[in-house]
Amino acid sequence: MQRASPRIIRILAAVVIALLLLGFYAWFELRQTGYGEAFVSGNGRIEATEIDIATKLGGRIESITVKEGDFVKPGQLLVQMDTTTLQAQLNQAQAQQQQAENAIATAVSQVRQRESQKTAGEALVTHREAEVNAVSKRYERVRVLVERNAMSRQSLDDALATLQSARAALAAAQAQVHAEEAGIAAAQSQVFGAQSAMAAAGAASNRVSAEITDSQLLADRVARVQFRTAEPGEVLAAGGRVVNLVDLADVYMTFFLPEREAGRVAMGADVRLILDAVPQYVIPAKVSYVASVAQFTPKTVETESEREKMMFRVKARIDPALLREHMEQVKTGLPGIAWLKLDADAPWPDELAVNVPQ
Repeated sequence: MQRASPRIIRILAAVVIALLLLGFYAWFELRQTGYGEAFVSGNGRIEATEIDIATKLGGRIESITVKEGDFVKPGQLLVQMDTTTLQAQLNQAQAQQQQAENAIATAVSQVRQRESQKTAGEALVTHREAEVNAVSKRYERVRVLVERNAMSRQSLDDALATLQSARAALAAAQAQVHAEEAGIAAAQSQVFGAQSAMAAAGAASNRVSAEITDSQLLADRVARVQFRTAEPGEVLAAGGRVVNLVDLADVYMTFFLPEREAGRVAMGADVRLILDAVPQYVIPAKVSYVASVAQFTPKTVETESEREKMMFRVKARIDPALLREHMEQVKTGLPGIAWLKLDADAPWPDELAVNVPQ
């Protein structure tokens, strides 16, 4: 039997390779549009929003109340930082505040005392003015009588001395009133100073109290502890991460679509997710994000032809209500496929009907 020539063998091999490539291309296209042109799919992984619980102030970790994998609720204590130094600062601020309150009370008492002394001084001034008025009239009468030689010159001198003494007493009383007014102003200044010191001490107390409150790191949502990045006893700087949470109400799949298909995807469009780990379930989702700028597909895409396409990133978000019903079954990182319906009027195939765990 005559053997085939090497040239014929090479031709046959080339034909076989071409047929294989055509078959792979047909399989790839059918995989992408296995339910017709109204549907398109993309590979992706389940992801969720991650929250880093970090310290607002630097300090030592006193305790961590959660472990990896724990579910947490809003307001639940996650981390307690050491507050020994802050508590001492708070005690000092409160003592300064009490001291300022006492200083205010003392200054107010001095103001009232000065005001009382001023009132008494004003009464004395009124009395001295009456005395000066009476003595002045007596002096005038004596002077007239002396001019008429009805009284001696000595009587006029005595009346003048009495008048001058009364005027000196009036001036002294008036000076005392002015001194009391100055004392009132000084006491009021002490009141204002004590009030300022009290306000400063109160502000310091409030600040330290807020820092003590911030030393309790609380959960602000329903989430699951993914991992701990620090342990009790460690000293962290401000902003140091302690616990990483996964938001179980914000779970989505990220995948990529070619530009010709991404341009037809509408925000809020229905999506069906099928995970490799549980292919018997079909999870409903909606498009929550379509990238506005094209980018190359990730390196995980296996075919060279697909890597050469410009792709758009798409996020399909799972309904939070559905997530709450199956919170303990939510896991991130699972690979799967997302099916989108480009034609709103096209019915979903039976294979893509919603089917979630009961």
